[in-house]
Amino acid sequence: MIFHAIGLMSGTSLDGLDICFAKFKKQDSWNFEIIKSETIPYSKDWEEKLRNSIHLSAEKLLELNSEYGFYLGKSVKKFIEKHQLEGIDLIASHGHTVFHQPQKKFTLQIGDGRAIKLETNLPVIYDFRSQDVLMGGNGAPLVPIGDQLLFSQYDACLNLGGFSNISLKINGQRIAFDIAPVNIVLNKLVQKFNKNFDENGDLAKTGKIIEELLLQLNSLPFYQQSHPKSLGIEWCNENIYPLFENIGTLDALATFTKHAAQQISKVFNENQLKHVLFTGGGTFNQYLIEKIKAKTNTEIIVPNKEIIEYKEALIFAFMGVLRLNNEINVLASATGSSNDHSSGIIV
Repeated sequence: MIFHAIGLMSGTSLDGLDICFAKFKKQDSWNFEIIKSETIPYSKDWEEKLRNSIHLSAEKLLELNSEYGFYLGKSVKKFIEKHQLEGIDLIASHGHTVFHQPQKKFTLQIGDGRAIKLETNLPVIYDFRSQDVLMGGNGAPLVPIGDQLLFSQYDACLNLGGFSNISLKINGQRIAFDIAPVNIVLNKLVQKFNKNFDENGDLAKTGKIIEELLLQLNSLPFYQQSHPKSLGIEWCNENIYPLFENIGTLDALATFTKHAAQQISKVFNENQLKHVLFTGGGTFNQYLIEKIKAKTNTEIIVPNKEIIEYKEALIFAFMGVLRLNNEINVLASATGSSNDHSSGIIV
């Protein structure tokens, strides 16, 4: 079995739309090849629209859902034409998360898949999370199915995106959960310096660690909860940002970087992980990586730039392939839903 699929991913850090065109082949096991990949940076206008989407009225949000769907469709159509791609079996779109409250049985990723279909005239699979939430799961993390079938040679896979999440095997079961916020907080802090992100963690390096703040962060109840568990922007708004009120930005950056590193290394140490694959934009934050290394003996494996940047888009493309074949693409052991299932709306 050979499939060619495009994965679309827009993360909470709002740095752009990741597009990944990959070939998937199944013999005894699945393997993949990334053929073309690209990040389309959001214009200021789109970044603002997506950032403020959480505050919109229901009517305006429905309007944005359609508008963003057409934006995704036009973007992927340009990508296909630019690289002269042929033989595409499907487009799998994650959409952009606006709300994520699984405890209330809802999660919302905007970007109507039907609009993508209208623009591209290709089969589209979208809304991968809602079914899991309705089944009592967290609707996250979803990438563990890809970690299990495409990256099984590692003890664990860690993604350092808006949030850090990990996927690992415990007693023969693939377990996954969000560890702590990362770029969603760091990127918001550096906006005060008119930057989109803290390159290499250079700004954080100049701040000083505020021990009292570090203690408050590490004491948040989420870190005591057992998995499965997931985080959303609402949790940061409620629990993280109020703690920074009287703290200088550089000190907040330094302290929060150390906090994220402590929570990540704690998970490595508790599970006695020997080697972990690191992906996501936070992998380029050298200061964060140094802080993690200082707290653990786990070997950190940094793959090529393509996998660092496009692993999530790659896995959503793969989830689309599994869905098209009605194969399991969401693991209950990772999300906490009632059972494994095949998720995503097919257009």
